[in-house]
Amino acid sequence: MLPGIDFTLNRDDKNDMGNSFGSLFKISTWGESHGGGIGVVIDGCPPRLPLEAADIQFELDRRRPGQSDITTPRKESDTATIVSGVFEGQTLGTPIAIYVPNGDQRPGAYSEMKDKFRPSHADFTYHAKFGIRNHEGGGRSSARETIGRVAAGAIAKKILMLSEQVEVRAFISQIHDIALTQDIPFPSLDAVEATPVRCPDPAIAEQMIARIKEARSQGDSVGGVIECRIKGLSAGLGVPVFDRLEADLAKAMLSIPATKGFEVGSGFAGTLLKGSEHNDRYVNKAGKVGTESNRSGGVQGGISNGEEIRFRVAFKPTATIIQNQATVDREGKETELMGRGRHDPCVVPRAVPIVESMAALVIIDHYMRQKAQCETFHFRQDQPC
Repeated sequence: MLPGIDFTLNRDDKNDMGNSFGSLFKISTWGESHGGGIGVVIDGCPPRLPLEAADIQFELDRRRPGQSDITTPRKESDTATIVSGVFEGQTLGTPIAIYVPNGDQRPGAYSEMKDKFRPSHADFTYHAKFGIRNHEGGGRSSARETIGRVAAGAIAKKILMLSEQVEVRAFISQIHDIALTQDIPFPSLDAVEATPVRCPDPAIAEQMIARIKEARSQGDSVGGVIECRIKGLSAGLGVPVFDRLEADLAKAMLSIPATKGFEVGSGFAGTLLKGSEHNDRYVNKAGKVGTESNRSGGVQGGISNGEEIRFRVAFKPTATIIQNQATVDREGKETELMGRGRHDPCVVPRAVPIVESMAALVIIDHYMRQKAQCETFHFRQDQPC
């Protein structure tokens, strides 16, 4: 045993280190912002799924930096390589490993942060937890870690579409104080991708872009809200009591860097209604039970009811700003941090595919849990699954 190291802290029997997500469809991500690269291992993917690197690359291109003039200027191709788990264009049923190298690394640009804690970053908390941290771009706490999630999410989305005809679509509904003024139907991917801000209303999108550019010109940043819809979902997904569908969605969304809020259905606005106004009345929809309204957001009692899933995720303003800020160093001495670095003046546009990916990972995991339960113990022919 090495002196000063307690190896009991490294026990992984309960996955206490938090680098994995999911139960039957499980992912484990690895890598730091300015290290050699980022990767993910996916375990539980069914065999014989048609899969090529291009399926993954499409989603990574939506997330990558440098894709427009309202994102970070960091230039990364984010080219994915499938290392294992795929043979002759099909999944093997074995773990799938995906690797994305870091190309535009500039670790030296973060030398000032070696001893100084950046306001609203994870510098201090990582140091407090581990006693050591990678100060180069935030290391593991950087949003670059989400590359692995998006790569895994691309696979989950393909399974959901091919086997269940389930479609996941996220879009920006608000940037700073500029928001969509009316509810919109499930948007097409083309409508979302039509502008760099990924808001399906072109007029509102232009206002959002202008607000982001205004903040950037001032060396500042803004936050916003992403709305996500999931259609084609069957009723019955979700596990009471602690694995409620919306609870797992909330955990998935709040694990994304810069998130500060989650609401499903009517959310906080529902508190302004009375029960008689808020209740979703059940109706017959082409021979199936459905609801007339959808203030529940497609989930009741933690279980999907077959209606469109609707939730929203709040993102804070980017913590990195091009302004001098007062802070302290590792010794607790007051100091000043110069405003520098390559960052998104608003993280929300690039977070849209991340939200979709995390939602898809939750849904595919619950589908697999449901099918495992029903197919293992299928005692009656009239069981819903």
